[in-house]
Amino acid sequence: MRCPLIEVWDRRRFLTGIGLGASAFLTPGVFAEALQATPSQAEGPFFPDKLPLDTDNDLVIVGDQLTPAVGQVTYLRGTVRDLHGQAIKNALVEIWQVDGKGVYLHSAAPKEGQDQNFQGYGKFLTDSKGAYYFRTVKPVSYPGRAPHIHIAVSQKGRRLFTSQCYVADEKANRNDFLYQQLEAKERKHVTVQFNPLPKSPTQELVARWDLVIGLTPQK
Repeated sequence: MRCPLIEVWDRRRFLTGIGLGASAFLTPGVFAEALQATPSQAEGPFFPDKLPLDTDNDLVIVGDQLTPAVGQVTYLRGTVRDLHGQAIKNALVEIWQVDGKGVYLHSAAPKEGQDQNFQGYGKFLTDSKGAYYFRTVKPVSYPGRAPHIHIAVSQKGRRLFTSQCYVADEKANRNDFLYQQLEAKERKHVTVQFNPLPKSPTQELVARWDLVIGLTPQK
């Protein structure tokens, strides 16, 4: 068992964006081909109607608690860039998703069985290179939907982009109505590999989702 003090220290390092090393998030060459905008998707009905008290980029631990959320810990990271490949810095990136039991942080979601140790929502301001970082759990299915993570990007209080990312090689993708609405060439931009984090004793995962968006605010 890890020492609680070490766990807290590691979490603080992650919250500042250096938990896995800055170079891990900025692999060059990802925009070698012509840029194509990441397809947008609906926000959905379950954006939190009441934000949690803790809204940082670590969804696995709520506040100063030591009990982690149920699920396979996943480090989700990437960059936000415009159609010319320029980093969009100081953009607010928000994510929200179901907990490990398939329940959203929302008043309309069932409270029975909800994981009280999962934050459900997090936010992060992109750095000078447009990078964002989150620690969450691998999404799970719930009736009618394949596993997915919602994301929104805003700047100066205006929503620029909303979408959802899906787990690569997930069988439920074939029956997800929103995923199937996308063309094949669009799906690859919202389908993300969740790979094992090397040398992780707890089978943590790492996922990278780079976003390419326009700067016209959504209506």
